[in-house]
Amino acid sequence: MTTAAVGAKPNRVSFLTMLLFGPPGLALAGFLLIAGVYLPRYYVGLGVPFVAAGAALGIVRLFDIFIDPIFGLMIDRTNTPIGRFRPWLLVGTPIIMFGLFKLLVEPVAQTSYLILWMIFTYVGYSMVILSTAAWGASLATDYGDRARVYGWTQGMAVIGSVGLLLLGVITHNKLVLGKQTSMPAIGWMLIYAFPICAIICALFTRENLDRAQARPRFSFRDYAGAIARPTMRRVIFADLLLTLGPGTTAPIYVYFFKDAKGFSVAEVGLLLLFYIAAGIIGAPFWGAVASRVGKHRTIQIACVVYAICQTILMALPRVWPGHTPLQGLPTAIGMFFVGFCASAFLALIRAMVADVIDEVKLDTGQDLTGLLYSMVTTTAKVGAAISVFIIFPVLAAVGYNGKEGALNTPHAVFGLEMCYLFAPIIMVFFGGGVLFGYKLDNARHSAIREALDRRAIGASVAGAEETLTGIGISPEPAE
Repeated sequence: MTTAAVGAKPNRVSFLTMLLFGPPGLALAGFLLIAGVYLPRYYVGLGVPFVAAGAALGIVRLFDIFIDPIFGLMIDRTNTPIGRFRPWLLVGTPIIMFGLFKLLVEPVAQTSYLILWMIFTYVGYSMVILSTAAWGASLATDYGDRARVYGWTQGMAVIGSVGLLLLGVITHNKLVLGKQTSMPAIGWMLIYAFPICAIICALFTRENLDRAQARPRFSFRDYAGAIARPTMRRVIFADLLLTLGPGTTAPIYVYFFKDAKGFSVAEVGLLLLFYIAAGIIGAPFWGAVASRVGKHRTIQIACVVYAICQTILMALPRVWPGHTPLQGLPTAIGMFFVGFCASAFLALIRAMVADVIDEVKLDTGQDLTGLLYSMVTTTAKVGAAISVFIIFPVLAAVGYNGKEGALNTPHAVFGLEMCYLFAPIIMVFFGGGVLFGYKLDNARHSAIREALDRRAIGASVAGAEETLTGIGISPEPAE
């Protein structure tokens, strides 16, 4: 390669590559839908106390905070004949499968049982999500192409959730997501889906990595130093707030649309379908916008539009028993636009982390891909834990009863509505505000990539000279 080639535009990741890389996201999206929205209600229906179910989810998410950085550092030190990320995908998949079996197929109405097997399942989840997120950063190296890749793969992942939400329609209500008698069969579907998706990705996706590069030693100084970087600090805080926003609605979603808006459980699933399916279009759309105006600016635009759409959704009138599908259509449209805006957050944050990885690599010479991705997966789990710890006790304080078939007072339902409206809007606004002053834009990242390419060329030239002459090139001794 010549020096002139350094500034050349990297090859775009092909659509076929994204299709083959994306399947694990389909299964993970289905798992997150179950764990975040339907699992609390499932166990409350089995007999676990309402507040205890919320506390169990919060405890599990807090435990995850400690394991993600450890897995991130271990991924960074991995160097095997089959790759760096592929082994973690293949190890994490059977762990998730067995955890799903215990949680959904053989449930026990005990808080301790729920905590134990959720922790077990989330260990596998952390392995899979960290390895695939870091893998994506190695596939795409260009600023705009990263937004495109994460946008498309996130859009593809939505298909997994949509498939579960359509079960009621496909099976003529024999299998309905959220229905007590349907959850074991849905658990089996996910158990079969995970290995199929993992094998497709593992067999057909390349890893663009230099296996000869030294892996970093386990050091919490690396962890602290990476967090202290101004760019990473902003990304971490933005991710935390953007997770807290929509995340506060997830555990109370079924309760809100059933008790505050008047929809049946089956209709609630169809409404969620509109929210999630919007990501199929929304994530690639926001990725395309980001390639033009920048990732952080695009997130800020999405935050403003999200707040507007969430407010409109809340203001829509309640439906009543015997309502026609046409009367529920405005709510479905509102859910679509809220989901369309929210789909920008995860995909673009991941793409921004990939840019910070290059910045760290230039400044320190270390590839801390797994570690840096563990930071944003950790903040996402912190946000989810905080939302559960806050929302469920507040609902209990206003007298809301989450048990299936329970009748709630207008005061309790009003408290439910306020939780659903204000928390996400406030958090999302702050999340967008954190990104004012963010410096790692397209121009800055292009300069970083050019410097990294020049460094790689210099290293290859030095290696070639050493091979030909037998003499290594070392720095001159300091005077």
